[in-house]
This record gives sequence, C-alpha cells and structure tokens, in this order.
Amino acid sequence: MSHFSQVKTQIRNLESLKTALTDLGIEWKSGPCDVRGYQGQTHNADLAIAQDNGYDIGFAWNGSEYALVTDLQYWQQTGTVDRFIKKVTQRYAYRTVMSTSSEKGFQVAEEQQNADGSIRLVLQRWNG
Repeated sequence: MSHFSQVKTQIRNLESLKTALTDLGIEWKSGPCDVRGYQGQTHNADLAIAQDNGYDIGFAWNGSEYALVTDLQYWQQTGTVDRFIKKVTQRYAYRTVMSTSSEKGFQVAEEQQNADGSIRLVLQRWNG
C-alpha cells in the first residue's frame, strides 16, 4: 500500500516553480526522478527536494497542475505542508508575473515587501 499523498496546487509552469524554489533557498533536483518514501517505495516526479531524513518531496504533473507528492508521515520542513505550499505558491506567482510581464514589455517601476508578507508590484511599459 502506497504512503504517498498528492496535494493539489495551482502550479502549472515548471520553470517558474524551479525559480521560485531557488529564490526560497530550497535545493531541488530536476526530473524525471524518483521521490523516496516509506519502505523504499518511490513515486515518479518532475522535480524532487531531498530531505535530511532520506524521504523526499516532489512535484509531479497530474494532467492539469504540478501536485506536491510526498509521504506526509516523514514531512521534515519548517511548518506544515499547507504553509510550505503557500510560501512556494506566493513566490511562484511572483516569478510568473515577472516572467509574463517581461515578455510583454513591462518593467518593474516599484516593488514593495509588505509586513503581512504580500508583495506590491508596480509595472510600467513605454510605448514609443
């Protein structure tokens, strides 16, 4: 019986996810790769994050998004799974906005990190 859990996310762009994890100081390995779980079980993922306890966290494409895949019994991150996903998702959203806006000719005019953890961005584009 598999001990792996798949947690839904809103993450759909692997490159933005990789950049977000790097921004957060989280080391990752690009896949396809195996995520290690209970009693040597593995689950295929597109990206894996090794934990010190020998069990991994992964992100695997499920047809519509990259779900977080892990054996929750061996979760070894600071904070809960929900908090981890929220932190990664916020940085992912930031990276997606930055990438998309740059592709459309926008530049950051102002960036402000708020006390509540949110980020305020002002973008501008010159039409010449």
